[in-house]
Amino acid sequence: MPQAPDTPAPLKKALTTPLLYFFILGDVLGAGVYVLVGQVAADSGGAVWVPLVVALCLALLTAASYAELVTAYPRAGGASHYATLAYGPFAGFLAGFCMLAAGIVSVAALARGFAGDYLTEFVTLPVVLVVIVFLAALALLNARGIRESTRANVIATVIEVSGLLLVIGLGFWIVLRGDGDLGRLTQLGTDSHGPAAAVLSGAVLAYYSFVGFETSVNVAEETRNPRRSYPRALFGALITAGAVYALVGAAAAAAVPTDRLVSSSGPLLEVVREAGGVPTELFGAVALVAVANGALLTGIMSSRLAYGMARDGLLPGFLTRVLPGRRTPWAAIAATTALSLLLALTGDVATLASTLVLLLLVVFFLVNTAALVLRHRDTTARPDHFRAPTVVPILGAASCVALATQIEREVWLRGLIVLAVGAVCGTVAATRLRRRA
Repeated sequence: MPQAPDTPAPLKKALTTPLLYFFILGDVLGAGVYVLVGQVAADSGGAVWVPLVVALCLALLTAASYAELVTAYPRAGGASHYATLAYGPFAGFLAGFCMLAAGIVSVAALARGFAGDYLTEFVTLPVVLVVIVFLAALALLNARGIRESTRANVIATVIEVSGLLLVIGLGFWIVLRGDGDLGRLTQLGTDSHGPAAAVLSGAVLAYYSFVGFETSVNVAEETRNPRRSYPRALFGALITAGAVYALVGAAAAAAVPTDRLVSSSGPLLEVVREAGGVPTELFGAVALVAVANGALLTGIMSSRLAYGMARDGLLPGFLTRVLPGRRTPWAAIAATTALSLLLALTGDVATLASTLVLLLLVVFFLVNTAALVLRHRDTTARPDHFRAPTVVPILGAASCVALATQIEREVWLRGLIVLAVGAVCGTVAATRLRRRA
């Protein structure tokens, strides 16, 4: 049957389970891990691996709610679509707005990061030029097709993981030759935090290292047999990332004194320097790949989210336009890239970057509660979808509240401003939809 002219064209199903696994793993194993270990050590002490494992467990709670919702409603739009189904267009817009704001700012920040110190290890170019070329190249790859983008991600993910495995190997080599200290792995707490407070405070930072799995819901519509593929890829990728993170944290803490990790802006480079024999430039190249890969995957998420929200009537309809041959959402890609470019060129992204975790906790709270609401109310969900035990989304929602209480007052103030803007726009969108009904 021919498609109605005003009906948005469906997206092409091109993702297999392995491609989706690498998509999620590549997004989770982003650039943050290369600088995060020192920050976590500052809050938790030498036992960096403990808050990383705690953060993994908390992330798995929310991931289970995502798996349930994705397999029941495999559509682009993700958290926005689920919140709309559970609570109406206002909550749907707010969830989508928070995700979209986080994604656009993240891409802008990564573009600035790509143009920074890691690149200057090899060549010095104007930041503006690098940012423009970098974002344009990502947009073209995104528009070319989800299969091409995710295949590039597979290569980048292998490079990222290889770099982290190198750090793990070097860390344990340092210990074996007698220059490390395994005792630091049990040093939990700092002068300002007792053991329990150190774990919770460190887990807030470590939780950010697992952010990325939620972006995969926006490519569920482009996944073959998502009810079977998505849970396997999601949980497999998160557990893989958690194991890598815990080993990286343990290797770094055992190989390098804690105060040295804390004071370094490149803590994993300290492990390379301590081991010797490996050029530090190698890590510059790996970091550039990690940054580019993270920006590519976040850009894919942002464009698919904008497409899904527009299809639900929460954003302007022109964002549903797709390329006839490629069937990729070119209008949404162009719009989100333009906003990221604007933020990257102004350089005023630092004040918003620290609100990303808070915005995502709002989204995760809505997703966990939406899973509970929809399983009891909606009868249109597919009967063979993944279903988490009832206690899991409850604990997921509670974990979001617990982590939010650990976020600084200044970040809350900035986050509330963003949420207020989203609330105003959401009210307008909900009113417009009610008038159409």
